[in-house]
Amino acid sequence: MDLKQLEYFVRVAEMGSFTRAAIALDVAQPALSRQVRLLEVELRQNLLTRNGRGAAPTEAGKLLLEHGRGILHQVERAREELGRLRGALAGRVAVGLPPSVARALSVPLIREFRQRMPDASLSVSEGLTQAMHEALAHGRLDIALLYNASPSPDIELAPLLEEPLFLVQQRGAGTAGRPRPISLAELAAVPLVIPTRPNAIRMLVETEMANQGLRPQVALEIDGVATILDLVQEGAGSAILSRNAVATSSRPEAFALRPIGTPPLKSKLMLAMSSQRPATLTQKAMLDLIREVARELG
Repeated sequence: MDLKQLEYFVRVAEMGSFTRAAIALDVAQPALSRQVRLLEVELRQNLLTRNGRGAAPTEAGKLLLEHGRGILHQVERAREELGRLRGALAGRVAVGLPPSVARALSVPLIREFRQRMPDASLSVSEGLTQAMHEALAHGRLDIALLYNASPSPDIELAPLLEEPLFLVQQRGAGTAGRPRPISLAELAAVPLVIPTRPNAIRMLVETEMANQGLRPQVALEIDGVATILDLVQEGAGSAILSRNAVATSSRPEAFALRPIGTPPLKSKLMLAMSSQRPATLTQKAMLDLIREVARELG
C-alpha cells in the first residue's frame, strides 16, 4: 500500500470532495483521482461513493479511514522520533487563529516557533470559529483557537484565556475621561456593527441579552474586524470587541472603549484539537508554546 495514495484517500474522505482535497494537497485533481482509484484497485474495494456533491466513504472506506489516520499518524511520529536523534522536532503544524487575536499573537508565535523548532514547518491562518471547527474535523487544521466553543465529540477543548468585551465607539465628544461600564439594558439601545451569526461574540451578546429579555440593535452585519472598525470610525455604529482587537488595529487611538456589564462580559478563548487524531510531539510542543505566548495577551 502506497503511503501517498493512503494520504490522498484520507484527505478526500475527510474533506468530502476531490476538488477541495486537491487544493489542500496542492496536486492536480486528475492525478489525485487516479491515485485513489489505484488504491481501490489494489484493495479490490470501492472506498468512495462519488456524486455531484462530492465524495463520501463507503463502509470499506470508513474502515480504511480509521486505519489510515492511525498509519499516517504513526509515520509522522516516526519522522519526529528520527528528528529528535538530530536534537530537533520536525513535522508540520497548521494553526488557526481568530482575527481578533491573530495580529497580536501571530508574530511572537512564529518568532518563537522558528527559534525553538527550526526543523518543523508552521502554517498559520485566520478564520471564524465555525469555519475553524470544521477545518479541525476535516484535518485542514491541527490546532485552533476558538471563542466560546461548545463541547463536541470530534473536538477536544481546553481553556486558554478570558477576554473582557468592550463597547467600541468613535472617539469624540462624550467619550473623554474614564469610561463607566455600560449595562446590557443600555447596550440594547446602541446601534451595532456586528458579525453575522453564528459568530461567537455575536452569539454570546445575544444570549446574555436574551437572558434579560433584551435584543441587540443591529445596524450592520459585517464579518471582518478591520472593516467593522473602519465603519465605527466613520460613525456607522458601535462594535463589541476585545481590547486586543482594537489595540492591533491601524488606528487604535481613534476609538473609545467602554466595559460591558458589571461584572464584565467576557469571551472565553479555547484551545482546540481534533479528538480523531492524536497529537504529534511537534503539535504538543506547539500547544505549550501557544499557552506561553497567550499569557502575554492576558
